[in-house]
Amino acid sequence: MKSNNSRLKTKHIISSLLTIMLIISNIQLFAYSNGENENNEIEQVQINEEHELANNYKRVVEVASRSMEDRKRQEEETKKAEIQEVTYKKIDEITISKKMDLTKRCGISKEDFKNLIKGVKKDTSKFFYKNSDLIYDLCEKYEINEIFFCGLIAAESGWDIVESHRVKCNYISMMSNGTLIRYSSTKTGLEAAAKLLHKSYLTPSGAYYNGKTLSGVQKMFCPDPDWIDLVYDCMKQIVK
Repeated sequence: MKSNNSRLKTKHIISSLLTIMLIISNIQLFAYSNGENENNEIEQVQINEEHELANNYKRVVEVASRSMEDRKRQEEETKKAEIQEVTYKKIDEITISKKMDLTKRCGISKEDFKNLIKGVKKDTSKFFYKNSDLIYDLCEKYEINEIFFCGLIAAESGWDIVESHRVKCNYISMMSNGTLIRYSSTKTGLEAAAKLLHKSYLTPSGAYYNGKTLSGVQKMFCPDPDWIDLVYDCMKQIVK
């Protein structure tokens, strides 16, 4: 009898242990399943975020690309409009006079200006022709009539550019303490001349401003009354 009871107890204990083990196994399986689901959800969220970032980056690139294309298109249209607005005179339409406004450009293209200077017989040293690009650009920058600027240089330095002016790259007799100012290069000297004329003689606020004509400049630039005729005669060598 006692043996049967012991066997029953043993079976009961084994059964209980199996039940407990089954419960623990189910719990672990459930926990593992939940962990897997959570991991899958996290991975899916990460994938979705990566897709969203990729899509956002693509949209930003597309917008930036469109903006650059729009800017380029606008710049091209602006350049075309500026080119269309510029209308040049012909060489034979250039007029000069002693009372002309020296801040008004002659109105021809750079290429025509170079051709005009090329035909000046007095320019035997070709100083004016060699520097015609620079002269044109400086007159554009400082609002000076090209024919006047060349005429002034020829009047002050001679068509062949006298040695004293040539070695100092000083072409309109700019002085300091009674001597010619020395400049380091032709470009520097010509720009200094154009800048001085614009700032001091041809701008109403300039220190030596007396008008925008030859007589206005002459009052402070050169005391010799014949200076006006000298400069104008040189101008007439360029424009007949």
